[in-house]
Amino acid sequence: MATCQLLMVMTLAALLALTTPLDGAQLAAPEPAPEPLNITAILVNGTNYNTFIHLLRETQVDIQINEELNDLANAFTIFAPTDAAFKSLKSGTLNTLVQQDQVGLVLYHILPRYYSLDMFETASNPVRTQASGNHGAYTINVTTDSNMQVNISTGIVHTRIAKKIFDDSQQLAVYSLDKVLLPYDLFGPKPPASVPPTAGGKSPSGNSTAAEEGTSGAGLHGRGVGWSLLVGGGLVAIAGYLF
Repeated sequence: MATCQLLMVMTLAALLALTTPLDGAQLAAPEPAPEPLNITAILVNGTNYNTFIHLLRETQVDIQINEELNDLANAFTIFAPTDAAFKSLKSGTLNTLVQQDQVGLVLYHILPRYYSLDMFETASNPVRTQASGNHGAYTINVTTDSNMQVNISTGIVHTRIAKKIFDDSQQLAVYSLDKVLLPYDLFGPKPPASVPPTAGGKSPSGNSTAAEEGTSGAGLHGRGVGWSLLVGGGLVAIAGYLF
């Protein structure tokens, strides 16, 4: 009899425990929100990308990327040249570019979609970059070899992806390069400018300068860049920083 009463008491206690509401301390804590993606922080953790970080900051492209990544519908692939890659450039390479073309060089290292290493195998060439805009310029060609090594060609520079710096499998992939990607549209050979002669056989005054500017790489605004970035004076600081 005593045993039956003990079992009844224990059963009742168990039922009460199951029906008692959990207090605040016992409620399961919500999953913490994921940290927002930050391209600068990713490159700092990768080390050896100080020059590219400086370029991103001076052109404010880092702000653009981070803001765009707040929307899950946006995705990017970024090629980050190492500090050694920038040091290997011929002296004055960037100093010869006008401001918008220096911005275009930065955007040329960004693809407006996510690519895993495997996805490059089926990429359709030419691959558009963030500098391509609406006119199809500033593209790259991507191929993979039998070892699944990803090769990148600009028509001037040929290099490989050296390693993966970051990949969240959805929005952002960042890859290391041992060379700076130089766009053919900026650094390729330019056809000689033809200036129609005047009646006296001389070139019209002022046309020579205009022709030279037209063949030196027009500003990206005229080509319809994906992001409009005009950073007054900032790019002069970039040139001084690099060389």
